[in-house]
Amino acid sequence: METDSPAIDDLRSEGMTLSERMHFEEYGYVILRRLAGENTVKRMITTTRKGLEYSIPPVEYEADLRYPGAPESLVDLGGKTIRRLKQAHSRGIAFTEWVTFPPLVSSLKQLLGPELVCPLAHHNCVMTKEPQFSSDTGWHQDIRYWSFPKPELVSIWLALGNENKENGCLQLVPGSHRMTFNQHQFDEEFFFRDDLRENQKLLEQTVHAELEAGDVLLFHCRTLHAATRNHTNQTKYSVVFTFRGAENSPVPGSRSAASPELLIH
Repeated sequence: METDSPAIDDLRSEGMTLSERMHFEEYGYVILRRLAGENTVKRMITTTRKGLEYSIPPVEYEADLRYPGAPESLVDLGGKTIRRLKQAHSRGIAFTEWVTFPPLVSSLKQLLGPELVCPLAHHNCVMTKEPQFSSDTGWHQDIRYWSFPKPELVSIWLALGNENKENGCLQLVPGSHRMTFNQHQFDEEFFFRDDLRENQKLLEQTVHAELEAGDVLLFHCRTLHAATRNHTNQTKYSVVFTFRGAENSPVPGSRSAASPELLIH
């Protein structure tokens, strides 16, 4: 844990503007520029680099998932390349301050209601994308892996550096959070199939969420998204948490209910 914890930067005093909220509702995502300040980003990067240097558990290796581009096993070359530092909330006070940051909380309440909960079972991690041995993540909707009565959750993706097409920024299909898909459009691992013409026509609408340090991408749990591997020589870091409304409790006995949650005031 960090020993010094200066107050989180306050670059925005309120929640989303009307146009930002309307953009989210129509397209299933919105980018809030420079929501996190330089000091916040710096503290998170310091904690992240320490976690990577010492492989501080819990971690997820690229080889664990074996997505395209990842090493085949932990004993192969690059096999210990870390994909995620899990349980970000417990890694430093900067992460706790971030999920309770008033402008962020205000923005989320505009989308999810007056009482917020942060499920620690999903996301709650630092995503790392290394120059070598990083992988491609296929098209998917997060809600297909989660268990909640209502498919109404929002994830916040904080860039700790530049994110672009070259280093594997997130890609999204605008408006896909409002669409209904058939089971055959997904494979057995719940990835949206890119070999079907009906899916390909939709994926032609893809947008790239290019971000700078401190920018935040908010996206709906039904929004289709994907990412390529990192083709640059610099590691990319992103912090990701998910939120729900207080009334949308996880299904008892599911993986979504297996971890504690944070009530956000």
